This record gives sequence, structure tokens and C-alpha cells, in this order.
Amino acid sequence: MIELKSKHPRILVIGDLMIDHYLWGNCNRISPEAPVQVVAVNKENSVLGGAGNVVNNLKQLGAVVDIMSVVGQDEQAQELTHMLEQAGIGSIQLIQQAGRTTSKKSRVIAAHQQVLRFDKESTAEISAPAQTELLAKFSAHIDFVDIIVLSDYGKGVLTDFVTREIIRIARSKNKRVLVDPKGNDYSKYTGAYLLTPNKKEASEASKIDIVDKDSLNQAIQYLKDTCALDVSLITLSEEGIACLDQDLQIYPTVARDVFDVTGAGDTVIAALAFALGANYSIEQAIVFSNLAAGVVVGKLGSATATLDEIIAYEQSLKQVSGSLCIKTWDEIAVIARDLKRRGQKIVFTNGCFDLLHTGHARYLEQAREFGDVLIVGVNSDASVSRLKGPSRPINSEDDRAYILASLKSVDYTVIFHEDTPYELIKLIQPNVLVKGGDYRGKEVVGQDIAKEVKIVDFVAGKSTTGTIEKIAKS
Repeated sequence: MIELKSKHPRILVIGDLMIDHYLWGNCNRISPEAPVQVVAVNKENSVLGGAGNVVNNLKQLGAVVDIMSVVGQDEQAQELTHMLEQAGIGSIQLIQQAGRTTSKKSRVIAAHQQVLRFDKESTAEISAPAQTELLAKFSAHIDFVDIIVLSDYGKGVLTDFVTREIIRIARSKNKRVLVDPKGNDYSKYTGAYLLTPNKKEASEASKIDIVDKDSLNQAIQYLKDTCALDVSLITLSEEGIACLDQDLQIYPTVARDVFDVTGAGDTVIAALAFALGANYSIEQAIVFSNLAAGVVVGKLGSATATLDEIIAYEQSLKQVSGSLCIKTWDEIAVIARDLKRRGQKIVFTNGCFDLLHTGHARYLEQAREFGDVLIVGVNSDASVSRLKGPSRPINSEDDRAYILASLKSVDYTVIFHEDTPYELIKLIQPNVLVKGGDYRGKEVVGQDIAKEVKIVDFVAGKSTTGTIEKIAKS
């Protein structure tokens, strides 16, 4: 993920711009005039909201961002324009429509709890002349951008006609359009690259109640087919993100602490756009967006995640939980493919690792030095019993995989059920295959697949069998 720091894709955001205004204070009493809280305001600030929150997220990630929208001819429009200029937006193209009210949402926060919100805005569709002008500006600008994001908050900018025309023009230019949808009728988004509805929104749009994996599969397939999407996504809150490209896959969430989900959907689509614009695969982009969302929901208010925060968060997750690094065969296949595409050198080794000792730890540390990522194949319980006898293993396959995954030297563990890891090696296609010193001069399973084989000598006097014998004699 470090390589993303050198990427600066140009992304055009079109949608409903608004100002998120916050009044922060404390509440120590109830009003004598009415049974309501009295908040003593001690701080207030404003940030870009709606499509502006997508813009903020993209800027924090390092993208070059352009914005197009329709606003009113009012003080809020002037404030919004100033905020966009201060944010360093690449191209600001705001069409002012007479009689329209620029959206501003004010939230009162007391003791880290939102107690009140009041809105000033117009929600009617933008006028026909404004639609024509917006599309003209889009047609003139599209060749300069890598990705288009439509941030639809249902406030009237992304009309049926405007949305369909944007997608049509973009497809004619081979530009991908990502949409954060609104409403129950997604037909106006037909032809987009992907949509990012949450489970409730997807249920309403598909008329399918999503209650299990089967209904999820039906809904996500329905949206893909009816909207002619390249990729179909449904965000699942604490469960992660479901993706239907060729097959359905659920990418689990990585959030630890959830304080506020405000704007999390904006973060997801911004992270997806940034990663795809940086030539990440859709699988990599989803993993990246999950990490970004994990950072944001740990903050209060419409927040953003910087690339450094996401990288640090990913590293902290690795340190906190080894279970995140235990992968299925399907998952490791995707990871290995993506690692190779990014030029990472994959090292593979395998073993029973029944009772972990110093010899194992040093062996794995040396193995890790041969490349960028170390994947360890772990013999299943049945496999260990066939190889070592009915009294083994001492520790279950899940325990062994978890302990290994918790080591700093190990990036991923995968359990295999065969006597040899040949099929797993064939799936991963590692650059380097590592085995212990007892394989010196012998044929190594998978050596016909890996580019090179490395032999690491064992630490004298350290073995699982020896430890078990010592325990038995005590």
C-alpha cells in the first residue's frame, strides 16, 4: 500500500454539494422555557458535506480532485466556493441557479452526542438550463480525468436526464463512473461501472429482503443485471462489503472502534475511486476502502482518512489480531494475484508447526528475508495425523494457524488438507519456496512451480518431537 503515496489520479466528482456546520458545546441543564436541553456552545466549524465530503476524502488520499455541481445565488454558495478553494480543488465548476438554496446542515453536538440538526436547502430538480450547462461543462472536461464519481444525495443535481447522459458520455470515452446511489429506482444509473448501496438501500431498490447469503446473492445479481454494471457492490456495515464480479465474495470489515458512521459511505466510494484510479484491481480497491472506512468510523462527525492513517491502521490490525491474516484458498488466490501484479516477491513455506518453538521462529524469520511477503501453509489436523501418527497434533489447526499468523515474520497462513502442499503452491505460484535443512540435496514438493528454492538449517536441539518426549518423561 506504500506505493499509493506516489499515485495522484485525477477524479471528477459530480453531485449534491452542501456545507456541514457543527456547533460544539456542553449541556448541564434543561431550559425553563420548554423541556429541551440547553447547549452552551464553545466552538463551531464548517466542513464540506455531501459530495464535498467525497472531495475531502479524495484530497486526503492524495488525488487531484475536480468538482461540478449546481448551487444557489446566496451566501452559502459563496461560503462553499471559498471552502473548495481553501481545500485546493483542481477545477471548481459551480453553476449558480437563481432562486435555489445552497444546502447547509447544522448539527448541535453536546458531550460527543448529536442532539439536534437543522437544514436549509432546496431539493427540487435543477432547472433545464442548469442541466444543459452542467452537461456541456462535463463534455468539455471529461478527457482530463481518470475516474468520475456521482455522489447522489437526492437534492436535485443528478436528475434522471443528467445522470444518464453523464454515464453515456463517459462510456463513449472508456471512463469508469462510480455511483453512490439514492432512492429506490436505480434505472438512471444504468451503465455505471459500479454502485455502492448499503444493504437497506439495495433491498429497497431490488425489492429483495436481504436476510442471508442467498438473498444477498439474488439482490446483488439483480442490481448487476438490471443496471448493466461491470461490478456490483453492496456495503454491509459491520459485515464488510459484498462484491459480485464473476462470483460473489464478501470482504470482511476491519473496523475496531465505531464512534460515528456519518460520511462512511462517502469514504468508501472515495477510496474505491482513488484505488481504481491508481490502477488497483477491484479486489484491492475494496480491501483498501474497508480500511479507509475503518479509520473514519473511529472519528466523530463527517471525517476523512489520510493515506498515512490507513497504512498505520492496517499495520495495527496486523499487530492486534492474527485471525485477520488467516486466509481461505479463495482469499489467498486473490491476494497472491494482486501481490504479483504489484511486483511483490512471494515466499512460501509449510509445515505442521505443532508446538511452536525458537527453531520455528528463527526459521520463519529467515524465510521472510527472502522476499516481500511470507505465506505459510499449515497442515490440517487430519494431515498431521497421517504424517505424525494418531497422537498428533497437540494443537488444533486453527490454533496453529492463529499463532503463526500472529508472528511478525508471517504475513498470511493457509490451512491445507492434503499430505503435501503441492496444490496450494500451484494456486499461489510463489517466487521462492523455503524448506528446512533436512531437505538439502532432496527433491522439494513444488520446486517445479517456484522460481527458486531456499534451504534454511534448523536450530540444533529444537524440535516438536523432542519437546513432546521431554514432557512425557517428566
